[in-house]
Amino acid sequence: MITYDIRDPKRWRKVYALLKGYGEWLQLSVFRCSLTDRDRERLRWELAQRMDPVDTLLVIGLCGGCVERVRAINPREDWPEEPPPFRVL
Repeated sequence: MITYDIRDPKRWRKVYALLKGYGEWLQLSVFRCSLTDRDRERLRWELAQRMDPVDTLLVIGLCGGCVERVRAINPREDWPEEPPPFRVL
């Protein structure tokens, strides 16, 4: 599971687009990915190229039992295909 906090909308969109190619979008800045060790390292390198030191990234490794216990409250069919536009207030 990967979650991130990106402060700049342009960087946020780049990270979102990259992660969309690696896994399933769950929430605004949360992805579920099934990665080999090699894919995980490649993704970490690619993210480092797109992120800034003020941004944060959390990569959570889940065992098979943990993955089975993760439940979504609302059905996937109700989720939008694309996240809402990023707005800076």
